[in-house]
Amino acid sequence: MLKYISTRGQAPRLSFADTTLAGLASDGGLYVPEFCPKIEPGEIGNMGNQHYLEIAWRVILPYVAEDLASEELFALLKASYKNFDVKEIAPLKQLEDNLYVLELFHGPTLAFKDIALQFLGQVFDHFLRLREERVTIIGATSGDTGSAAIEAFRGKDNVNIFIFHPHKRVSDVQRKQMTTVTDPNVFNVAIEGSFDDCQDLVKAMFNDATFRADMQLSAINSINWARILAQVVYYIYAGAKVRHATDKPVSFCVPTGNFGNVYAGYVAQSMGLPVEKLLVATNRNDILHRFFVSGRMKMEGVTPTISPSMDIQISSNFERLLFDLFGRMPKAVEQTMAHFRKAGPFHLDDSVMTGVRKLFGSGRLDDNQTIEVIRRTHEKYGYVVDPHTAVGLGVAQAWLADNPKTPVISLATAHPAKFPEAVKRAIGVEPELPERLADLHTRPEKYDVLPNDLAKVQDFVRRSLKGAA
Repeated sequence: MLKYISTRGQAPRLSFADTTLAGLASDGGLYVPEFCPKIEPGEIGNMGNQHYLEIAWRVILPYVAEDLASEELFALLKASYKNFDVKEIAPLKQLEDNLYVLELFHGPTLAFKDIALQFLGQVFDHFLRLREERVTIIGATSGDTGSAAIEAFRGKDNVNIFIFHPHKRVSDVQRKQMTTVTDPNVFNVAIEGSFDDCQDLVKAMFNDATFRADMQLSAINSINWARILAQVVYYIYAGAKVRHATDKPVSFCVPTGNFGNVYAGYVAQSMGLPVEKLLVATNRNDILHRFFVSGRMKMEGVTPTISPSMDIQISSNFERLLFDLFGRMPKAVEQTMAHFRKAGPFHLDDSVMTGVRKLFGSGRLDDNQTIEVIRRTHEKYGYVVDPHTAVGLGVAQAWLADNPKTPVISLATAHPAKFPEAVKRAIGVEPELPERLADLHTRPEKYDVLPNDLAKVQDFVRRSLKGAA
């Protein structure tokens, strides 16, 4: 049976269930499968006419078979996507020859995070009920993960959930989707700092072995392998559809900051999906773009932008790719990440980067360019996009201009109504929220503001859990 190992090599091999409930490995690394199960080209070709749920079942089953029977997995998938607004789950729209948009925002909180977190919520609930256990979920969000996680876990009897977001650095809609949820098992915290600060607090709490055990911590950020696995599905789903229509390998353009979304595309390619390029699209916080151009990973300050979910300098999931680039040698990963966090930049030599660039490309847009893409897309196609999707589209179109024969699928990661100010600035019209969220701005909010101080945040978690007991 397939097991999961840590990128740092010191944590025990785990089953899918244990990996999911653990989130972060006990040695500070990230869990990855021992190998990627393969899907034969002929089978991928046949997927072009299949429903999303069928493909999800086929892609996920080999990774979970030790812990979930075939019929259990399909039932969990059906429950995961029952509240999506469209039957297709992830509609694929063609804007022009060789340019497609994959809409990933039709879930309960209008962002691509719903696709992974609705599944994760179902899986967590299933395993915790079987084991008669209770956990405390902690997560950091740059905007969309938090609301999607809260929606997935609100009201669960065996889960308390704490979500940390950077104070005054998410959009009003993003914040209110989190802070207007009043279920007693939900705790929202605004941290006086950046998303990276929030993420560092989460990692520090996991690395505090006593606190982790006492609080029964579990993680739902994109460091959780089950989230990556759920995202692999839409790459194979969309790639198979376009390949069925064109008989060509496809490229994907992915607006990303934490590298989790594009890493799922890397896994899809590793499973056998014919992928020409994975294009990493960044805003002005362009640490990933600079890496793919230069081979040098160097942190700079985080600058707030109109695409706040990408305002990140520490891309946690990059460690999973690094593990493969280093030949799956955990000691090299551990030393490199320790150097990066304490001493500064690291650099991969040209021989490694030559291989990396065969699959990965990158690009970046600043805020003015992003606004222009929103305006141009609306004017040319009658199609409204949010600023994160616009960053991806801008990079996709630039790459397509130089590579016109390869179909490009650009990922639409959020509904435009989540970022009304940026969209109105571009097209003069404020996009409307769906009817079910029309009263969002009048709902009362509940959240706490805390300093970027580990001891104070841990104390808040302890006191909150004591009060909830």
